[in-house]
Amino acid sequence: MNINLFLWLLLITLPEMVFSQSADFTIQDVKFESQGVTLAGSILTPKKTFAAVVIVHGSDPVKREIEFAKRLAKEGIAVLTYDKRGVGESGGVYVGPSVGTNNIDTTNLNLLSQDASSAVNTFRTYLKDKKTPIGLVGFSQAGWIIPIAASENPQIEFMVLFSCPTITTLEQLRFQFYTNGNNNFWENHTESDAREHTKNDPDRYQFVATDPKTSLNTLSIPGLWLFGEKDIQIPVKLCMEQLNTLKAQGKPFEYTLFSTLAHNTTSGNITAPVDISIQWIKQKALNIKKSKVSK
Repeated sequence: MNINLFLWLLLITLPEMVFSQSADFTIQDVKFESQGVTLAGSILTPKKTFAAVVIVHGSDPVKREIEFAKRLAKEGIAVLTYDKRGVGESGGVYVGPSVGTNNIDTTNLNLLSQDASSAVNTFRTYLKDKKTPIGLVGFSQAGWIIPIAASENPQIEFMVLFSCPTITTLEQLRFQFYTNGNNNFWENHTESDAREHTKNDPDRYQFVATDPKTSLNTLSIPGLWLFGEKDIQIPVKLCMEQLNTLKAQGKPFEYTLFSTLAHNTTSGNITAPVDISIQWIKQKALNIKKSKVSK
């Protein structure tokens, strides 16, 4: 048989699980169960792994975040990223619309936190070094999901939250309705004005609010929040104030504010938020490993 033909036949008959490989990492497809449905994702494994993270979605119907995962994997961070429930190859039902009661009510947020937790449990079985620290990295809505998952799953050892609220779901909706998608909002409004509306505006929806501080108060794992000062989805200064209160209570939480950025702190020409998060993850993972050795 022609050797080239043989190699081609070998490639097309390899298991679908491994579908990509680079000098820095491999990518393999995985499926796992969560609350009665099968979720589909990908694991990116660097040649040398310093830490591992599961990516948690924002509110939109999002597939696995491969490009973002590659940025982490190239830096030695193993990643499991999966299609959100009801999206792509994952089973279940995506609960929408993106803004509204059913998307951010307590039932859905708890369900999504269980998906993230199941992803962590699955990921652990794929890691060669079982002592590799695993954390959660998420965006926006993940600010409510990650603390719930971390408070219920002791395998989660750190968390990174991009543009994530530390206020209740109802407070966030009040602020979002007040800014009304106006990118020039902060040119015409003051911080005190925004706070007044966030705290006191009448609610358009009636549902039980989720307060992330309920879970954050129970956590002792390190956390890093990355905010854009021009955000019109969440009231950043109020969120930082909440974190300052938690830090004063001894919580190992940190945050960084980027004055020129808005809600999207992970894409575009400014790479500082992701760069900072990568270095932070590596340092925290090293500290966690050291503490495990000393025990």
